[in-house]
Amino acid sequence: MKNLQLHATAGNPATNRKRTSTCKWTLILACITLFSTTLTAQQQPSGRIPEYAIPYEYPTVEGIKEVLNRIRGYYEASSPQIIVDSETGAEITDFTTFNLHAEPSKGFSSEYSYTHGVVLSAFEYMDDVTGDKTYFDNNIQFFDFVVEHLPYFQQNADKINKEKIGNWGRILNFHALDDCGSIGAALIKTYLKHKNEKYLELIRQTDEHISNNQFRLEDGTLARNRPQYQSIWADDLYMSVPFLANMGVLTGDHKYFDDAVKQILQMADRLYISQTELFDHGWNVTSGDYDPRFYWGRANGWTLMSMAELLSVLPENYEGRDRILHLYRSMVRSLANLQDGTGFWHNLLDKNDTYTETSCTAMFTFAIAKGINEGWISHVYGPVALTGWNATQTRVLENGAVDGTCEGTTFAHDNTYYYHRGKSIYATHGYGPVLYAGIEMIRLLQNETIEVQKAKANSVNSTFHYLLKSEWPEK
Repeated sequence: MKNLQLHATAGNPATNRKRTSTCKWTLILACITLFSTTLTAQQQPSGRIPEYAIPYEYPTVEGIKEVLNRIRGYYEASSPQIIVDSETGAEITDFTTFNLHAEPSKGFSSEYSYTHGVVLSAFEYMDDVTGDKTYFDNNIQFFDFVVEHLPYFQQNADKINKEKIGNWGRILNFHALDDCGSIGAALIKTYLKHKNEKYLELIRQTDEHISNNQFRLEDGTLARNRPQYQSIWADDLYMSVPFLANMGVLTGDHKYFDDAVKQILQMADRLYISQTELFDHGWNVTSGDYDPRFYWGRANGWTLMSMAELLSVLPENYEGRDRILHLYRSMVRSLANLQDGTGFWHNLLDKNDTYTETSCTAMFTFAIAKGINEGWISHVYGPVALTGWNATQTRVLENGAVDGTCEGTTFAHDNTYYYHRGKSIYATHGYGPVLYAGIEMIRLLQNETIEVQKAKANSVNSTFHYLLKSEWPEK
């Protein structure tokens, strides 16, 4: 009977229709649930926290100072700043007779070089911003060391091979802007605070070279006869403009401001490309309007740092200042777009398959933070500077060495050369810019005109917003 009842039930048409209807509704509900889940997942990532390549966090003044202190320690340990016998390595203390093997001790902090000049200018700026004299003490120690011992070599210049006294040989015979401009600017800044009258003769010699002896084009633009005849290098803006700007401050003579403005604007006429809002690394009179273009990172960094230096001292309504501000703002706009997702910029700015490079990243970080602090550019660029700093500080090693800096790079005419430039902690071009970037970030952190809405830690969707308090009545 049970089997018959089961058979009868299975064959009941009403029951079968009910089961079929139930199955259909179950299938429809499953599809709706799946679709809803998929749609929700598309609209709201299910708890995915971004994995940033750098710390995506708000820096602190204390944290930045710790990084800068490490760099200062590395710098101070690099050389004892003494005169030695190059044959024996022994220190020379008797300067009554000339030792043909005499030379300054080797090391970064003994060099008379443009990269050292950037570091010393940054040390002076650190003194301005934080009042920490331990940085500026290095300026006094170095320049006093130079002017104390330089006569020993100058009086015996005819007896020595200038190449054998390291880059101090350059002081005996300036022949390029690299030899004197950047470090000459640091010398003036140091003199303005530490009135050692012996500095003045070296300042005068530097002025004589840059203002009167350095090769220029017919219109007065500073130039070189390498690698091509009548070449202009973007790098030379930093090798000249900071010195000229500070000579204007030192002497009160506006002819130095005029020359500095002229250098930026006339170099921009040849090197600034409006379509990219960047500077080509170099130009020469032979190729003219059809010169090949290479947007090397550090060259663009030098230009922005030069503009920042001049804008900081140039009177508000000075002729040409508005054009320089336009260049500054345009470059920052372009650079914000070109910044890598890691916070760095690439060695060739428009080539993402070149490595991310430390010195230009630090330079751009400084320039953007400086622009915000001075009111030259919009505060909305704050996150660009912040992520630039967060990237830069990852390249400062525990011992204070700065890694990931492109080696010295000439003005070239092929991508292959630029692509294969090495990077090293011994490329000292990165130390000064990293110091400058950190110092300017300290100023930005302490900028009371700005309020920062900070990104939340471990958030699925949170970023930084820099707000100008004066735009918000309630702030």
